[in-house]
Amino acid sequence: MKRKSPGFLDLLEIFFTDYMPHSAGLSANTIRSYKYSFRLLMEYLYSEKGIGSSDITFKVLDLDTINGYLNWLEQVRGCGIATRNLRLTTLSSFASYAQNRTLDAAVFANAVDNVPVKTQAKAPRTIFTLEELPILFGLPDRNTAIGIRDCALLNLMYASGARAQEVCDLTVRSIHFQGGGAKLELLGKGKKIRRISIAEPCAVLLKKYLERRNISQQLDRHIFSSQSKEHMTTSCITEIFKKYVGLAKKQHPLLFREESYSPHSMRHSTATHMLEAGVPLMAIKNFLGHSSIRTTERYAELTQATVNSYILDWNKKWFPDTAPIPEPTKKNTMPDYLN
Repeated sequence: MKRKSPGFLDLLEIFFTDYMPHSAGLSANTIRSYKYSFRLLMEYLYSEKGIGSSDITFKVLDLDTINGYLNWLEQVRGCGIATRNLRLTTLSSFASYAQNRTLDAAVFANAVDNVPVKTQAKAPRTIFTLEELPILFGLPDRNTAIGIRDCALLNLMYASGARAQEVCDLTVRSIHFQGGGAKLELLGKGKKIRRISIAEPCAVLLKKYLERRNISQQLDRHIFSSQSKEHMTTSCITEIFKKYVGLAKKQHPLLFREESYSPHSMRHSTATHMLEAGVPLMAIKNFLGHSSIRTTERYAELTQATVNSYILDWNKKWFPDTAPIPEPTKKNTMPDYLN
């Protein structure tokens, strides 16, 4: 008796429950992102084509459907090009997995292969200046529990240059206070662990915060919690940034001039300021947990302030002050009526 080929939902389940976590060893965050991509796909198929999740087959996922889904993400859900490309990458990963396990996935895999990745203009990195950072750090109200938490979080993100998810995943066990400073154990992309040191002022602030929460001895507690969850999410950190940047813009309209700042802006700020302070690229690479030096080299693009200072020095050196241009001599002209 001929064995029935596995269907779309059958392979999708194995893809998420076995292949991604065990065979590929991908992180929980990556798996969560992939799952959301397929939830969106199912939402599109149901809302736009009337196809329920139980009726999805590989034949349904032809080129027109895949293009329609990606256009729907941009036009209906308002997703950017980067998000659109991320969803396409998710489909491509599953397509490669599926076509090696059933011939029925050929149409789907061929459709995904024929959808181009959209190019997008590279937006300049948004960073906080050295003048703006103390203002931002001073906004949380340290007389409240939320304010103390937010102050510690903002300071730690700059001192560590950590990604938002890495900060969310920090537990009491991850921090080791030594003398006046501290060392953090961060779980980065690809489940890579790195150990970094943070400056004394931030370490002192973080220690006082943990003592205030009475969790200094509870090693498995997450350092930062939201009002509803013990394990803070990245969306919560995004809202914290949005809150204080909004306040900063109102109080200091001549500063904070970028249209928007994200939690990743703090990581960009850390890297840029380290580079301008003369820290070698390899040291910055290891500190930030980049897998490739090429990623770190992008920060070698000098900030406009640095460029301006170089140009000013160059102008002073090669364009010295010249003698003032003399005023034109006055002519003894006769009135018209005497000519």
